[in-house]
Amino acid sequence: MKKLAITGGTPIRDKKKNPWPKWPVWDQAEERALLEVLHSGVWSYNGPKEIEFNKKFAAYIGSKYAICAANGTVTLQLALEACGIGVGDEVIVPGLTWQATAAAVLDVNATPILTDVDERTWCISPEEIRKNITPRTKAIIPVHLYGCMADMDAIKAIAEEHELIIIEDCAHKHGGEWNGKKAGSIGDIGSFSFQLSKTMTAGEGGALTTSSDELAEKLDALRNCGRRPENENAEADKGAGVYGDDGNFIQSGNFRITDFQASLLIEGLRRLPEQTDVREKNAAYLNNLLADVSGIEPMYHDPRETKKAFFNYSFRYNCDAFDGLPASKFRQALEAELGCTIESCYEPLNNCSLYRPHTKPARHNLGREYWQKIDPDRASLPVCEKVFADQAVCFHHLVLMDNQEAMDQIVQAIEKIREHTHELITLPEVV
Repeated sequence: MKKLAITGGTPIRDKKKNPWPKWPVWDQAEERALLEVLHSGVWSYNGPKEIEFNKKFAAYIGSKYAICAANGTVTLQLALEACGIGVGDEVIVPGLTWQATAAAVLDVNATPILTDVDERTWCISPEEIRKNITPRTKAIIPVHLYGCMADMDAIKAIAEEHELIIIEDCAHKHGGEWNGKKAGSIGDIGSFSFQLSKTMTAGEGGALTTSSDELAEKLDALRNCGRRPENENAEADKGAGVYGDDGNFIQSGNFRITDFQASLLIEGLRRLPEQTDVREKNAAYLNNLLADVSGIEPMYHDPRETKKAFFNYSFRYNCDAFDGLPASKFRQALEAELGCTIESCYEPLNNCSLYRPHTKPARHNLGREYWQKIDPDRASLPVCEKVFADQAVCFHHLVLMDNQEAMDQIVQAIEKIREHTHELITLPEVV
């Protein structure tokens, strides 16, 4: 008799009788907030909800400023532009990240330098950063990936030594802390995403955080068609020749959000601390369970990571403890047992179907040297490739919003797969 759910057996968790928590989370508070904006007639940018959210988010992150923008991809691009990064400059980025981290560098005509990661955390390796620094290097974009944070002490030391800018990609790390400082307040600029799957969401949207007056002024203008930022010093600055005669500050486009989105973000921020605590508690419980499971290694969390925030819950799989069962088949079997989506990590950028700079020659072919340098195939990313192909097992954060019994079920499903691995060896993989 077949025992595994993927081969016809009974699953550990019946998703119809016992569904996982839903995401996004909302109730009458969001409904009231949206209706308030609707009836106010102030639907566009710089509305009262956006102003309120910016203040509250900056206070939460511990930065002097927070500035909303259209999405997390745009926030990275605007951060680079505000820092004066462009043609001839190199920016060090991890090879294991969503493609937007590197694509934003391309979009300001700079060169992304794909860099390998630490196998324990999947975040950019400080040792590999050092290897990739050249006279053209201007910035580092560390990505706090899934449930882990990049080693910000080491990265800050490197940046100070070489006079480099740090732009934190915090799309996965709303509320995470390093040495008591929240992600987004450690580097020069923090970049956040509020896309639907993120732990704070308005469907789409993003935010930038900084404590630099100069950078905040540029970021505000860049997301708002280059317009002079609205502040009490604006008229004096204009008279002093800081801006052009027309009051414009810098060439840019429209990268704003609406007050509808801001109203959702205010409620999301209100919910975030409690949700973060629930995820952290369940992740710690599950990590303790998995530490005793052969062939499964929880992600390494540095003691300096004083508050853990999880976009995905991930662990490392070793096929040797499962009779050589490939990670892809293990994930498929686990997904069938638990009734939730389970994936590998992001595809390394040197072989990512969504990161193909050479498909846009009209935009990115700025000359033979640049064209060659932005070819992803040039990057050597052995750790990224190993993690993606053989090790990564990733759950969406909604799984961590359940209870301890659900965490127990994850371990039960893993042990069930180990006991019945023979059912999977000849099973064709689902593409």
